[in-house]
Amino acid sequence: MSKLTRREWGRLALGGLAAAGARSAAARPAAAAQRRINSRFKGVLLGAQSYSFRDMSLDDMLGAMAEIGIGSCELWAGHLEPKEVIYKSWGAKDEKVRADARAELRRWRLETPLSLFREARAKFDRAGVDLYAFNYSMSDDFTDAEMEQGFRMARALGAKVMTASSNVSTARRIDAFARKYRMRVGLHNHSNNDDPNALSTPDSFARALAGRSSYININLDIGHFTAANWDALDFLRKNHRRVVTLHIKDRKRNQGDNVPFGQGDTPIKETLALLRANRWPIPANIEYEYEGADTVTEVRRCFDYCKEALGV
Repeated sequence: MSKLTRREWGRLALGGLAAAGARSAAARPAAAAQRRINSRFKGVLLGAQSYSFRDMSLDDMLGAMAEIGIGSCELWAGHLEPKEVIYKSWGAKDEKVRADARAELRRWRLETPLSLFREARAKFDRAGVDLYAFNYSMSDDFTDAEMEQGFRMARALGAKVMTASSNVSTARRIDAFARKYRMRVGLHNHSNNDDPNALSTPDSFARALAGRSSYININLDIGHFTAANWDALDFLRKNHRRVVTLHIKDRKRNQGDNVPFGQGDTPIKETLALLRANRWPIPANIEYEYEGADTVTEVRRCFDYCKEALGV
């Protein structure tokens, strides 16, 4: 998931919320409730980061995934948390409005009953979609209580792993809770090489994992890694045992834009071929972020591109 600018968050808040619910969950195939959708091809599990469907509600997102045929999901917390508060905490021009929204989001996390997350898991089961990972981005401004609550949420969801856009300095605190809850956490990278506390370079990953337990792992975004001018294939070969999920997107080098699959510099086909050849059990999660048309149409195009790359 990208670290969006305030302007981009504001655009999502206006356009995304208006578009939410455009596709009814009623469009979900009736058979989806009786079967588990299989999106493993040639041994490679193709899934989706639900941020791809950020303009949809949870129900509509699940309907869209079933319609496309994607059976594995990395759930973005924004599909459960109040989006309007998230957008304000990131995008409000007024500093006090941002601070108040951040405090409100923290209260929501600490006070919302875990039954909401168990109910969400039941929706996944009915849709035939496996909730593989829960994306809860823990950074330096998280209190210990807020951080631990994320692990409780992940347990209630029945997620196998967590992913987190985080900081190098936060890894130690995350590790303490990861060991307590016996939950693997994949730290997610962006492309901001200039920030020494950001996860963006091979060295920053090495520093974040140094001295940490085996519960602290990597959620490698190959698009961001490429935009930051690093070699995603070389990094994956060397670190695949610590990679719990991949984010599949296409970006151009030199901090280039997100673009439709196949139009950038990211080695998507080569990455999928590497997973297939080595049978590494790493989900390849599509993350649709470029400027496109209808969300379902664009995610389907990404999915079809990946299937074709695998020879399906």
